[in-house]
Amino acid sequence: MTLVRWMAILEGTSLLALLFIAMPLKYQFGYPEAVRWVGQAHGILFLAFNAVLFGYALKGGLTEIQAFKGFLASFIPFGTFVYKATTLKTIRAQSTRPEG
Repeated sequence: MTLVRWMAILEGTSLLALLFIAMPLKYQFGYPEAVRWVGQAHGILFLAFNAVLFGYALKGGLTEIQAFKGFLASFIPFGTFVYKATTLKTIRAQSTRPEG
C-alpha cells in the first residue's frame, strides 16, 4: 500500500500545482509554458495513480469500491489527500490489527 499512498500524494500535489501555480503563471504573468509542462506531468501522474489503484484492486489489495473511491478522488482538488487520510488509513489499520 505504500505505493498507493505515495501516488496519492504525488497526484494530488500535481493537481494543486497545476491549479494554483501554473494557471496563475499563464493567465496573470503570460507564461503559458507552465501549464503545458505541469499539465503534462499531472496527466502522467493521474494515469499512473489510477493504474496503481487498478493493479492493487486486481491483486486483491483493494476492493472495487475502495479503488473506485480513489478514482473519483483523483478528479477533485485535495481528493487524493482525503482518500489517503481516510480509506488508505482504514486499510492500513485493518492490516496491522492482530487477529483474534
